[in-house]
Amino acid sequence: MTDINNRLLVMTAGGVNPNVMINALAARFPDIHVFMEQPESKSAILKRRARRLGWIVAVGQLATMVASRLGKRFTVRRSKEIIAEHDLLPDLGGTIPVTHFASLNDEECRKAANLLKPAVIFTISCRLLTPATLRDLHCPIINFHAGINPAYRGQMGGYWALVEKDRGNFGATVHLVDKGVDTGATLYEKRLKPSPSDTIATYPLLLTAASVDIAINAIEDALSGSLAPQPPSPGKSVLRFPPTIWTWLWNGLTKRVW
Repeated sequence: MTDINNRLLVMTAGGVNPNVMINALAARFPDIHVFMEQPESKSAILKRRARRLGWIVAVGQLATMVASRLGKRFTVRRSKEIIAEHDLLPDLGGTIPVTHFASLNDEECRKAANLLKPAVIFTISCRLLTPATLRDLHCPIINFHAGINPAYRGQMGGYWALVEKDRGNFGATVHLVDKGVDTGATLYEKRLKPSPSDTIATYPLLLTAASVDIAINAIEDALSGSLAPQPPSPGKSVLRFPPTIWTWLWNGLTKRVW
């Protein structure tokens, strides 16, 4: 009799948001392993965005990231509320096996994944997997995205939904991974209403915490061989980036979306 493979591999760059998700997944899937890459440096992010968007926009986006980080000290209470309301834990459980890599796209990481033989891979808060990496991984790969696809692909999807007065699409998507940025087939969506005290610093945490159930559903579907991609939500496909500091301030002052 062949043992059933229920092994789950989570790929991430780490942080509080993925930690709360991983801890919740570990409570449901005992055979869990985490591959954690080093976060991309700010200089690398800046150069990559400058090539695509120009230096002025790239520097403006970096300034927003810095301001958001500094602002987190003022949103600690709200973050703790979110974690408590969803009965989650912000620190990665000490019994969860974690293997560190410079990048999830390194050959060393791909080899380790194939030796582990996961039944499903779940990605959250990490670099885009390259086509070479995707070719070498031989199981379903599922991603958590803090935005509703396809209108809010990329980064800060919840924030942009509020800015565009599209509050009905403040939500998250769990989808299959392909070579694009949040372009894989949708598996589940979760929509919710943010608190007036939420800001750009807490939207991603709120969406992550509220979406544990749909992440579990998607993984269970993969393990049982019953993945069922859904038609994408209506709307134009748009790749989003963090707002520049001046755009963030303008939206905060004129639309009360911080």
